[in-house]
Amino acid sequence: MLDFKSILKMSTTSLKINKMRSMLTSLGIIIGVSAVIIMLAVGSGASKKIASDMESMGSNLLMIRSASAKAGGVRMGSGTKPTLTLKDAQAIEDKARGILAVAPYSSEGKQVTYGNQNWSTSIAGTTMAYFIIRNYEIESGRGFLRDDDKNGTKVAILGQTVSRELFGDVDPINKTIRIGNIPFKVIGLLKSKGSSGMGQDQDDLVFIPITTAQRKVFGTDFPGTVNMISVKAQNDQVISITQEDITEILKSRHHIGSKQDNDFEIRNLAEMQETIKSATKTMSLLLGAIAGVSLIVGGIGIMNIMLVSVTERTKEIGIRMAIGAKASDIRFQFLIESFLLSMVGGLIGVFVGIFGAHLMHSLAGMNIAITLSSIVLSLGFSAAIGIGFGYYPAYKASLLNPIDALRYE
Repeated sequence: MLDFKSILKMSTTSLKINKMRSMLTSLGIIIGVSAVIIMLAVGSGASKKIASDMESMGSNLLMIRSASAKAGGVRMGSGTKPTLTLKDAQAIEDKARGILAVAPYSSEGKQVTYGNQNWSTSIAGTTMAYFIIRNYEIESGRGFLRDDDKNGTKVAILGQTVSRELFGDVDPINKTIRIGNIPFKVIGLLKSKGSSGMGQDQDDLVFIPITTAQRKVFGTDFPGTVNMISVKAQNDQVISITQEDITEILKSRHHIGSKQDNDFEIRNLAEMQETIKSATKTMSLLLGAIAGVSLIVGGIGIMNIMLVSVTERTKEIGIRMAIGAKASDIRFQFLIESFLLSMVGGLIGVFVGIFGAHLMHSLAGMNIAITLSSIVLSLGFSAAIGIGFGYYPAYKASLLNPIDALRYE
């Protein structure tokens, strides 16, 4: 039996003799591998972007909103029937299990001015617990104190977008802005969070104490009510228990019977996040599988070319067998040729795929994430394609009868 080095040399020599055909044969693998790399990069990039957006929103969250009001049998939408109050938020914090933080929240769009600058933004009335729940961080200044909530102090914490539009590069701390016609002292500036997964600017906000918002900024026919109560559970193991406790607490406080509809809605963002992550993972796998089809097509191309090569080299095979080459030598040589074709195509495809992914990021602004696992997977699949589709031609070549092969014209 010939040694591996001799067989490898004969295989590479054979491929070099037909350079153009070898290159065209590898083209299917090049396209397939590059397509897999690009699709997985786009899918992984989308997954990481969604994970980042979810992290910026906060984890283990429950969002409690008032139920929908009905007018003439028509449901008006979540939050249109104000039923939640500051006392509800306090009761949840005091009685529900697994609670890390609870924050009442109300917001309205208002015009904010400073000097001759103005900006239309969202005014959010809440407590410092909301910053813990939603992962907001103070960059400079301070947050709300207990006295601010207790006394309805006219103080404000700005998001980066509002600060930039009103103050430019000037430090806003201790400056006085006006929300509508009411003056507020800026006591804090938040770190930037960027856009949410829904495209909303999370820095285009002004936070004020919830009591200040209710008493002095928001006009309401239902004093003490809030749009929403945000709850952060201690971890994902207790969030279901926390949700059950909140449901029982609110039903008891709102005197809702067992057969009556709840006048509140609880949304478990942890479940929503897991659903979105699962859907994104499925999308990534689907994109990779679609791209993998082109690899199979490339493998069929290799098999066809290798079958043609066996036919063209029948006499050569006969001569080699006549001078002592075994069937296993012939089979191994053709397998090596097929493997080399697929691996060379795979390596080129990796570089083309990486370049293509970066091109999509630059031109289309897509989020990409090229991982080592996607490269290893592509090359591994490419090698498997080469061996799998090259085996039949190699096996066919090894079955040739030396005498018949020598007579072949």
